[in-house]
Amino acid sequence: MVSLQEIYIMYAPLQRFTKIALLNLLIVSFIGVILRYKIAFSLPFIDQKHLLHGHSHFAFAGWVTHALMVLLVAYLVEQKDQSIYKRYRWVIIANLIAAYGMLVSFSLQGYGLFSIFFSNISIAVSYVFAFMFWKDLNTLSIKTVGHWWIKAALLFNVLSSLGAFSLAFMMVTKNLHQNWYLASVYFFLHFQYNGWFLFACLGLATDKFFSSVSTVILKRIFWLFALACVPAYILSALWLPIPLWVYIVVVFAAFSQLAGWVLFIQQLRKQLPDIRPTINKTVQWLLFLSSIALSIKLFLQLASTIPSLSTLAFGFRPIVIGYLHLILLGVITLFLLGFLLAEKHILQNLTTTRGIKVFIAGIIINEILLMVQGIAAMTYTPVPLINELLLLTACILFAGIIFLNISQQKTAK
Repeated sequence: MVSLQEIYIMYAPLQRFTKIALLNLLIVSFIGVILRYKIAFSLPFIDQKHLLHGHSHFAFAGWVTHALMVLLVAYLVEQKDQSIYKRYRWVIIANLIAAYGMLVSFSLQGYGLFSIFFSNISIAVSYVFAFMFWKDLNTLSIKTVGHWWIKAALLFNVLSSLGAFSLAFMMVTKNLHQNWYLASVYFFLHFQYNGWFLFACLGLATDKFFSSVSTVILKRIFWLFALACVPAYILSALWLPIPLWVYIVVVFAAFSQLAGWVLFIQQLRKQLPDIRPTINKTVQWLLFLSSIALSIKLFLQLASTIPSLSTLAFGFRPIVIGYLHLILLGVITLFLLGFLLAEKHILQNLTTTRGIKVFIAGIIINEILLMVQGIAAMTYTPVPLINELLLLTACILFAGIIFLNISQQKTAK
């Protein structure tokens, strides 16, 4: 049996990047505290809109994309050898430079020369990473359905850049049309959240946990998700005038992904006796809660095909924010933390466990408060101290990530 020390030595270079990922998550949560503070109290020297752009771009590139790059490169290292790391090191560093550049430039100037420059650098890095990783996957002797998920994730990441380019063009030319602006934003968000992030996570999970599942079933699950991903974008744009046949395709897409997820869960339940002994309780809880969050997300996605519900949901900001946080925190971040723990990139001690518990509590409280705020907004009913409570919740999330960062310094010592 491989010891923890041997695993640590094998992945030592990548674990340094894992610590950076946790630091980036800490920065994301800290900015979340500032944003919530400015809503509840006065903070005149901070531009809320600019900081929000910096927060979201850094969360995508500095936390999620960086963590996925680390996990995907680690997968190649495991399948081939450590020399793979040296080839990808500069790509990971370039992505970090772009992420920090976007954090600073968007926070200071919003959409401007420097922020668009670093956004383009980030997109260029995603293209290079997709090209390199695709080629390296093709060189592996054993081909799996997990590779299909990862390749689709890389394609969707590249595709999402069209939304970013469209948005940047409108900002630079000052030619802003409300419908086109929102369509571009949601295009980028959809193919990041539901494409790059989700497909990469499900690809890693498929390869790790479904090695003994029938290839035919795994391919069926993949296609139920993959064929629905592009038309599912229209779910984010149902406020646009669309033909009836497009609406029907969108409804089928929502049903298709939910059916794929049900099939995925069925196979997962069959594999549980084999999976449980290989991962500890903390990892099990993280992956379980991530699965619950994805289930809720897919049900809400199906419900949004009802035009009246879709119009209602997109009309109230707390509901939109709650939905996006459900995916980014509940689905993606919990999965990434669980998988990093399972792969020993995050080494576990008592402080690690405490930090994760606090962080999970913060996510659950945050979603409940946003749901209450959203429902109250529909009836124009004010919720007493809701902004202060959301600020306190942001502090809980921040505290959980502080514990998590501290735990890795203790482990290193």
